[in-house]
Amino acid sequence: MARYIDSVCKLCRREQTKLFLKGDKCHTKCVFEKNPTSPGMAPPQRGKPSNYAIRLREKQKLRRLAMINERPFERLVQEASKSVESSGTHLLGALETRLDNVVRRMGVATSLKTARQLVLHGHIKVSGKRLNIPSYRVKAGDVVSLDPKLRENVGVKLSLETSKKLGGRPSFLQFNEEDFSAKILRMPDRSEMAFPVTEQLIIEYYSK
Repeated sequence: MARYIDSVCKLCRREQTKLFLKGDKCHTKCVFEKNPTSPGMAPPQRGKPSNYAIRLREKQKLRRLAMINERPFERLVQEASKSVESSGTHLLGALETRLDNVVRRMGVATSLKTARQLVLHGHIKVSGKRLNIPSYRVKAGDVVSLDPKLRENVGVKLSLETSKKLGGRPSFLQFNEEDFSAKILRMPDRSEMAFPVTEQLIIEYYSK
């Protein structure tokens, strides 16, 4: 998924739902709303999809929402299966607390791709330490902050304005507008996670 270079709008059409991979553009200029049919020349499937197909599509949808490749995704599922809590909840929690996703939910980036770029370019600190690992998992008590040099960045300002309009910050984050930082108050609840999937179907897919 990290190497996907085609139009991300095709992914929304393939999964038959808006994945919001282009940030604020998905709210204003959405190709999926104009052309909701699946991409490609193959005729539409007749009849009801099989149980395998349903689980596969749910797995693919979550992978695309989190922008993660198959191998690391499988490792997360294996880790979740060994957890004492619900496997599905553990999986979504691991994805929700990735550094790139936390940066997006802070509001300084409107898409996961942009948030990942901020991390990779060294513009993000966690509890005062600069990190460039998008998959790093934050913990309760961590403070994620943006480099002061980017506070006047046009893209960051537009992202913050969009975040205010949409009201998308979860309650497990405490955002400080003065220094563009967010404190992780606690681990997120299932209702606060930004992945509209049926996680049990994904666990069942890998349990086959």
